[in-house]
Amino acid sequence: MYHQPVLKNRRTLLERAEKFVSDIYFTDCNLRGRLYGDSCPLESVASFSCPTRVSFAEASQQTFTPYQVGETFGPTWWTCWFKVMLEIPTTWEGKEVHLLWESDGEAMVWRDGQPVQGLTKDGEKTCYILSECLKNEEPHSVTVYVEVACNGLFGAGKGTFIGAPDPDKMYSVQRAELVVFNRDVRELLTDFEMLVDIVKELGEEEQRGYQALFTVNEMVNLCDPSDPSSFTKAHMLAHKFFSQKNGDSQHCVHTMGHCHIDTAWLWPYEETIRKCGRSWVTVIGLMEKNPEFVFTCSQAQQFQWVKSWYPGLFSEIQHYVKKGQFIPVGGTWVEMDGNLPSGESMVRQFLQGQRFFNQEFGFYCREFWLPDTFGYSAQLPQIMQGCGISNFLTQKLSWNLVNTFPHSTFFWEGLDGSKVLTHFPPGNSYGMKGNIEDLVKTVKNNKDKGRANHSALLFGFGDGGGGPTQLMLDRLDRVRDTDGLPRVVMSSPDKLFTQLQTDSALLCTWSGELFLELHNGTYTTQAQIKCGNRQCETLLHDVEVASSLVLCRDRTFNYPVEKLQELWRLLLLNQFHDVIPGSCIELVVKDALRYYEDIVRDGTVLLREATEALGSKGTSTGVFNSLPWERCEVIQTQDSAGKPALALVHVPSVGLSPVKDTQTVTPVSVTVQANGTVVMENGILRTVVNKDGTLASLCLIESNREAISDNVQGNQFVMFHDVPLYWDAWDVMDYHLQTRKPVLNVENPIHVVSSGGLRGVLSFSLRISEQSTITQKIVMDANCPYIKFETEVMWAESHKFLKVEFPVQVRSSAATYEIQFGHLQRPTHRNTSWDWARFEVWGHKWADLSEHNFGVALLNDCKYGYSVHKNTMTLSLLRAPKAPDANADMGIHHFTYAIMPHTGSFQDASVIQSAYNLNFPLRLLQCAPDTVPWSAFSVSTEAVILETIKQAEDREGALVVRLYESHGGSVTAMLSTALTVKEAWHCDLLERQDSTRPADITSEGIALKFSPFQIVSLLLIL
Repeated sequence: MYHQPVLKNRRTLLERAEKFVSDIYFTDCNLRGRLYGDSCPLESVASFSCPTRVSFAEASQQTFTPYQVGETFGPTWWTCWFKVMLEIPTTWEGKEVHLLWESDGEAMVWRDGQPVQGLTKDGEKTCYILSECLKNEEPHSVTVYVEVACNGLFGAGKGTFIGAPDPDKMYSVQRAELVVFNRDVRELLTDFEMLVDIVKELGEEEQRGYQALFTVNEMVNLCDPSDPSSFTKAHMLAHKFFSQKNGDSQHCVHTMGHCHIDTAWLWPYEETIRKCGRSWVTVIGLMEKNPEFVFTCSQAQQFQWVKSWYPGLFSEIQHYVKKGQFIPVGGTWVEMDGNLPSGESMVRQFLQGQRFFNQEFGFYCREFWLPDTFGYSAQLPQIMQGCGISNFLTQKLSWNLVNTFPHSTFFWEGLDGSKVLTHFPPGNSYGMKGNIEDLVKTVKNNKDKGRANHSALLFGFGDGGGGPTQLMLDRLDRVRDTDGLPRVVMSSPDKLFTQLQTDSALLCTWSGELFLELHNGTYTTQAQIKCGNRQCETLLHDVEVASSLVLCRDRTFNYPVEKLQELWRLLLLNQFHDVIPGSCIELVVKDALRYYEDIVRDGTVLLREATEALGSKGTSTGVFNSLPWERCEVIQTQDSAGKPALALVHVPSVGLSPVKDTQTVTPVSVTVQANGTVVMENGILRTVVNKDGTLASLCLIESNREAISDNVQGNQFVMFHDVPLYWDAWDVMDYHLQTRKPVLNVENPIHVVSSGGLRGVLSFSLRISEQSTITQKIVMDANCPYIKFETEVMWAESHKFLKVEFPVQVRSSAATYEIQFGHLQRPTHRNTSWDWARFEVWGHKWADLSEHNFGVALLNDCKYGYSVHKNTMTLSLLRAPKAPDANADMGIHHFTYAIMPHTGSFQDASVIQSAYNLNFPLRLLQCAPDTVPWSAFSVSTEAVILETIKQAEDREGALVVRLYESHGGSVTAMLSTALTVKEAWHCDLLERQDSTRPADITSEGIALKFSPFQIVSLLLIL
């Protein structure tokens, strides 16, 4: 064929090729219009709708009524089952036959009682292949069922996709028919699309881009869409281009199929189960046809769901795991939030996840996989290492609003010095499509050029599931080694990290937390969820400690192994990175709160059974202390007449004691001044409380040191306008700080509730608005180094943020915040953009601002958002976003915070212990009148905290105890125990004994050495 020389007009040639494969323009005569051949209607379609999710066995027994394409069903969250009877024309023999199904709900095709294919229009899956080449002996009369969920890939948001779900939305099937699929057209379309994208992505400066342009133009010349015999020549031209190879130095892209499925987000937990089924059955189908295809998949909880709901599918997954194609990754129960769960919760995420993967698939994961959470604690590297994991993959820091993170591949060094090899896929996504743009972006965005020549590319529809498609695989197959593009290999996490480790000599190290400069509002949103999390973490801790002690005293005691695993797994489930942060719909919030109620109900029963066994069910009142230090506190009890009473109790470390009358050295005094202010003292602290509940003064009596700044007040409630740029439940923006407005409207001025002795209590209330109020009790206990603020808020605001401020007489360039198994410092100034981006930060039970020899700590029992700027300490209390939950945080909230001035450092002042005391209440029990105070464990130094005591997972008659160094220094500690311990061994966080490291047991206890913030786990054989 002879052609005139081509004019070098790039635009006309490019647009010509684009129109040739367009699904909008010229479909009557272009190649795209030939994708489907003959079609015929379905024999019959009948439907049945229900408001709940039912099994196939149940659905197939229902009465189905005739359905016409276009009719609506629903509403949102309902399920519509279709019984589809079809007859394939005999004239289609030798052709590829598809069931074409387009609906606006997510669908699953069932055949012969088994799930076979997920169908989602948003996920580019609208066909179920009935036959790749119809043969005479194949059945031509087929019946399939299609289960359609009344929600899309991203739920059913009204207005925007993160809007609260539209409960009245109706759904329909827009297209349902049998079609002949022209595979040769699809193959040629892929050639055209890839070449067109190369032209676009390489641009006008690249010679290779022009070669692609002239190639694709010549293909249009050769290809007659109405004559399939012309396709071969066009395809060969493309093949010749794609086969022109790269040089040896070209960047290597490790591609892996992936399907990020949020365990709950814009849809409830139950719908996630079906998302897993739809996505993973499709993946298995791709593996059957593409033996080189590798798919990575995280979250043990989702595997557990599929095992329960789709046992046949789970068996197939196990088969492909053995073949090395379906690769479980991550090692955790869910992809949890990286900031808010406690240190022990993070350990349990790995313990439950790794044990599940080992039990079901025969191995432990070697990489932590957390691509989509909102920041990463500085203790994660040590926790990973302790769970047998040395590699980490994420990409979320690419979302930073202010600063660009400087690395793609690096070593991440944690709080204690532990290091893990870390990779951020440079394409900044875990849901790529395998197109040229993804490959070019992966190379261009690599921030470690020259240091690392290998990168990951994760392809497949994600967040709402869907996963990879055959088209994505075909795209990547075209350009495995094509000049002008990176080399492409189908890989695995192990291969990627092995290569990165081999070439790691020049990699940089990032030390400390990986702070996401976005989504700071998630430290506060959905306060009830955060309260439930903290409360349940505390309860399960106490259940395990008490049950362990009973087990040691009574070997016939039945340690509640199965029930504790069930409760822990519920708690871990709610720590998913869109649940505990509060960035989920109202349905999920209700599920989460119900799970917390289940944990509290069942956990309280377990705790009562354990403490009753500890106290021998006597007639006197005793107290159980689960913390590893002696406590002297005021508690609420009952007098002989059964009326509420107070008692000051002394309880030994990890032990129990009867309640006995203890005379306090200095009682609490409460004095009302002539001007209406109230003075409270307890020998440690003296405070002056204004009529509006603010603190005019807070003084450490012994050192005569004032904590509150001059001419301002502590305990000042403040409101802010809180309208982010888009992500409502997620984001609080820096500009909200310019809208500060103190809450000044006093509803009930300060008055005395309890006039002293063991406890002084004041109360007042403020009106925030017509709808919202604050009622607070200010509590001072005898012998207590902090003042508590027991708070009730009736909250009915919209896009407002409530905080409480304490301006203090401390000057320091950094504040300290508790994190998992330790603490870290963050700046109190805004010198750089990195400092400014931390205008709202997260912490756990306490934050402290100290100068030499004096400081102030802010404690809390369920809050996570903080801000310390200059000398003002601020605790974030409540937000009021309207998406994706239109009713987020509306209602009544109860929480407690406390202020603790101290001399010396916060370490020497026992701030850490005080925060534990606030969060872990002494537990009442019944004991014999002659019960002697008893301590099971104690630690010789306050620097080391005994965090966990539990029965070993796989060893009856053995305990696991976990300790950590909390002060940030090297120390030797003696762990003393009243228990009879035969052997003690070091073990990892998965409780695997280290046979090379016995722990020496002496008459004084077990001597242990700690480096700063080190976590140590011991296996104690009783």
